[in-house]
Amino acid sequence: MTLAFIFPGQGSQEIGMGKALADAFPAAKAVFDEVNEALGQDLSGLMWGGDIAELTLTANTQPALMAHSVAAIRALEAGFGISVKDAAFVAGHSLGEYSALCAAGAISLADTAKLLRIRGNAMQTAVKPGEGAMAALLGADYPQAEAACAAGREAGGVCDIANDNAPGQLVISGSKAAIDAAVEWSKANGVKKAMALNVSAPFHCALMQPAADAMAAALATTVINAPVVPLVANVMASEVTDPETIRQNLVKQVTGRVRWTESVQYMVGKGVTTTGEAGAGKVLTVMQRRIEKSLNGLTLGTPEELEAFATAIKG
Repeated sequence: MTLAFIFPGQGSQEIGMGKALADAFPAAKAVFDEVNEALGQDLSGLMWGGDIAELTLTANTQPALMAHSVAAIRALEAGFGISVKDAAFVAGHSLGEYSALCAAGAISLADTAKLLRIRGNAMQTAVKPGEGAMAALLGADYPQAEAACAAGREAGGVCDIANDNAPGQLVISGSKAAIDAAVEWSKANGVKKAMALNVSAPFHCALMQPAADAMAAALATTVINAPVVPLVANVMASEVTDPETIRQNLVKQVTGRVRWTESVQYMVGKGVTTTGEAGAGKVLTVMQRRIEKSLNGLTLGTPEELEAFATAIKG
């Protein structure tokens, strides 16, 4: 069995996330306490008993999801003796890449929380409300998505492929008029389903350049170490351990495409047979079934899931 740990992005948040881990494992509670201190905010209080609308603000969602993910990894090591070093790779979807890097020791927990707060705020303010949009193209192949984006750009504005999540699940992002036009083109040209997404900003497209500039400034002063296992990076869909390349990739990632399908295929090609999705939900575990049916996907969000994972890994 060859293992990879994977880390979810936005959309997996829910009230109560991570509380059972904090209650069961002091190592997990310590993560939430350190994130609270780094941000000067009772983020765990919001996560466990706050308002979902406030938690869904991207400046809160990003560090919250990371905290849950890292808490799961630290609880797994403290409670069951399984660590990131036991994996061949780590990989994360969008903000999950920061969770992966923190879990693998490349960026400190406090710095990761602060970076994600900056990232969330910068992504939210990069585009005025109502000027950007994102849409999912379900059943589309890559050439269809590219053609839809071209049709969108003809209508005026930015229109990029933001996420290649799984075969038949592509997400586009850009100016609202361009996305609307791309959706109409898709409906008229055989795409099974094209629908606007309820998002607060057009992530992973050229409109996010102001946020990329903000992250370049923030990352320039952040200490980044080589991760203890290689990261499969979103913008490369291949492995990296060099700290300076990681730094550059995190800047490129803000405007660049999340190459998740290729990232999973890369890990499978390197012999990965099992994934552990650390943190909230099971979005990545479900998506990878569409990418590679042979992969055994397990989730690591609750004490019960950690125990089941440990049993599966240790036999």
